[in-house]
Amino acid sequence: MTLISPACRDALQYWLEGQSALSGASQNTITAYRGDVGEFLAFMTLHHGSPQGLGALERISISDMRAWMAQSRNGGVGARSLARKLSAVKSFYRWLAEREGFEATAVLSTRSPKFTKKLPRPLAEDAARAMIDTVELQSSDSWVATRDVAVVTLLYGCGLRISEALGLTGADAPLPATLRIIGKGGKERVVPVLDAARDAVNTYLQLCPHPQEPAAPLFRGVRGGPLNPRIIQGVMARARMQLGLPATATPHAMRHSFATHLLAAGGDLRSIQELLGHASLSTTQAYTAVDTARLMEVYNRTHPKA
Repeated sequence: MTLISPACRDALQYWLEGQSALSGASQNTITAYRGDVGEFLAFMTLHHGSPQGLGALERISISDMRAWMAQSRNGGVGARSLARKLSAVKSFYRWLAEREGFEATAVLSTRSPKFTKKLPRPLAEDAARAMIDTVELQSSDSWVATRDVAVVTLLYGCGLRISEALGLTGADAPLPATLRIIGKGGKERVVPVLDAARDAVNTYLQLCPHPQEPAAPLFRGVRGGPLNPRIIQGVMARARMQLGLPATATPHAMRHSFATHLLAAGGDLRSIQELLGHASLSTTQAYTAVDTARLMEVYNRTHPKA
């Protein structure tokens, strides 16, 4: 940040504070924004040979933007990552232009690099069930095994992110018919709890040797502290190797599987969007592409003229 002028550094900080307070951006998002916009401002300092004050930022041209994007690509930044960086820079400039009263056309009109969007990689229904069964076999300690099963069942049965599952506390037990989940950006959603998920958590609670206190984490590590998500990631990694599943069979894939299987069973996109806590329907629409791709695969494999 030493390459950035004090005025630009202050402006960046004000913008980040606004993103956190007004837009509800997560700390991870704020950190990414700080890095992406900070790198952009530092590049402009080096590109022009002197720290860029707010006045200089108003005069950034299309050629300046092209130079920044070219330098990023030459530095090994992929198209997807560069698109993310450009999005952060545009968001900052949109705010700065409104605050300072200038036109930011050169920045805002810069085209994002094209890239192929990655489709979610869900597990097939039988593979998802086999994953839960195999996770249970990864520990000889029965309470640890039931804990891991309970977590993975929540990911698949309720479509939770692993951070959301591990964010549950003793106050949430025994699990009610619905859970109020605070997701990304502080967005709240109500998620129905399947009997299988409730039963899995109850079994874990009956065997867990650590006292369940309302303010304490629901899922505990072996020593009684909060369960580290890496533990579940490691358990699933061992299980997928035993099942011959790809490296994409991760905790987050169980959430993808929840959405994809719900869509295949006739669920509508709006309802799935609400259950997943997606801010935009376009994010949820990725699952329609997954479903279509799977149908075409079956069609090509089974059609008599294939």
